Amino acid sequence: MLRGFALCEILLANIQLIADGGSAVLTQPMGDWDPWLGLPLFSLLFGIGFSLLLDSAAGRVSRPRLVLLRRLLALLAVGLVHMLLWPGEILNRYALIGMLVLLPSSWLPRWAAAVLSPVFVTVAVIGGGGPLLIAGLFLLGSALVRYGMIDRIERSTAGPLLLGLAFAAGLASTLWVQAGMRALGDTARLPLTTTLADLLLAGVYVCGLLIVLRTPLRPALQFVFAPLGRMALSNYLTATVLVLAAGHVLGLPIGRSPAVAFQAAGIILAAQWLFSALWLRHYRQGPLEWLWRWATWTSRPPLRRGPDRTFGRLAC
Repeated sequence: MLRGFALCEILLANIQLIADGGSAVLTQPMGDWDPWLGLPLFSLLFGIGFSLLLDSAAGRVSRPRLVLLRRLLALLAVGLVHMLLWPGEILNRYALIGMLVLLPSSWLPRWAAAVLSPVFVTVAVIGGGGPLLIAGLFLLGSALVRYGMIDRIERSTAGPLLLGLAFAAGLASTLWVQAGMRALGDTARLPLTTTLADLLLAGVYVCGLLIVLRTPLRPALQFVFAPLGRMALSNYLTATVLVLAAGHVLGLPIGRSPAVAFQAAGIILAAQWLFSALWLRHYRQGPLEWLWRWATWTSRPPLRRGPDRTFGRLAC
């Protein structure tokens, strides 16, 4: 569900940049949307997924890290191909940082990953972002799995509530400082506060969603976001194709009009949700996810769902 939520934000933030090949970042920004707001969520989830898969592979094969290496190499190949359409794509950086940071960290004790994570994030915030931010969030997600936090995350409401309030307080303070900097014309340190605000806002989102999942709204949120999230790779890549087709084939002024960009993003997300929901009724995972899993394990996994499984159980 969190992947689906982040996927929506990424498309809303990047649709004008994709349509104009990146030039819209200076000429026609998408309102106040930050293209990197979805980065903390995706990076954290990537680290979580890495450690979960490593645990699974350790119980199936004698060389589990080789499985993860193949997975990262396959992702790198996909990212390099995707760069031909969208130069600002992130998958190749995820793959490289995964090989340079996540994979070696699997040999380290869990406390080392937990210590290195805030160090990397702090240095990245001071520097205004960059690869170290991704690396730090990767390690944070991995540490959460290795300390068993992911298994306990849905058992508590007080934890996410208190953490969310702390993130919100930090966000309010950061925005207040940022407003003061702008008023004084101090723009040199704005990248620092912007990166910190993005991280804190992502933390507020995650904690807020975890709290809402403890309410009767849970089925509705899963209905909306789970299909998109279960096919996040397929939807992320096909969104680029659909945006370029809308701009170059249909002639929509996506890069020049924020209103058209929002409408196009809404239509694309609705179409992707419908396709994902229908696809997952019959198949276990998205088409690109299936190919990625095939490359990971070097054996073709089953794709079509058995008669005893339902979409509702799969989405949960």
